[in-house]
Amino acid sequence: MATEKSISDAAKPEKCQPLFRWAGGKRRLVSQILPFLPLKYNHYYEPFCGGAALFFELRPTDATLGDKNEELINCYQQVKEHPEEVVTALHKLKNTKTDYYEIRGYIPKSDVGRAARLIYLMALSFNGIYRVNSDGKFNVPYGSKNKRKFDFERIRNVSKALANVELVHGDFETTVERARKGDLVYFDPPYTVAHGNNGFIQYNEKIFSWADQVKLAKLAEQLAERGCNVIISNAAHSSIGEIYSAFKTQIVVRHSGIGALPKARKYIAEFVFTK
Repeated sequence: MATEKSISDAAKPEKCQPLFRWAGGKRRLVSQILPFLPLKYNHYYEPFCGGAALFFELRPTDATLGDKNEELINCYQQVKEHPEEVVTALHKLKNTKTDYYEIRGYIPKSDVGRAARLIYLMALSFNGIYRVNSDGKFNVPYGSKNKRKFDFERIRNVSKALANVELVHGDFETTVERARKGDLVYFDPPYTVAHGNNGFIQYNEKIFSWADQVKLAKLAEQLAERGCNVIISNAAHSSIGEIYSAFKTQIVVRHSGIGALPKARKYIAEFVFTK
């Protein structure tokens, strides 16, 4: 059984910056989420990991990260196991508009090559976002004023942070099936709501349906009854509040990091549910 740990433990590894900037990510909300976490927990689970901002803030030594995005999980797996090979592959990729579109349109055969390609595209794409079309192909244009450089040291730091992490390519139920009493489970699903107004719909290859939202809420209750520490981030909408009526509800506000122009980005209210 995992050894119980504390988020305030002085021996906890240093913080690590996330590998990606991810649509719906919690970089801007981490400081507001931390006060809702238990002081001590066993294993950490994050089934919709994306950029995994909370994980990289906590740096738990025993953790499971999951996501349905196979390219994302492969990238984390390769960075975890072969960081220097990923760095070497990135060194070979040129930062020009022409090269960007050639690399965007080609899928490498090797897992390391695919990981390097994803890091490359996320670093150089317009506004640094992940988005695919209906065929599942990455379709974000090149950043027109792109001066970004690859952060090779961050790749190495992320590799260290993932050293003892289990990575799961699968849905949220699969990722948390072994969660037990005393574990910490953080759910941060895509923000689909009952009336269909989903601000994140354009960033998801497969929309997280309302039926999925209801299934997630029921699973969260089951995990809480099992003795898990459960925390959920979700859209601040009445329909979401209703399905989490058994949980304690808090509202937090963040500035949206996604938008073509900074002045077009707005403040977004979100629910944080705990039990």
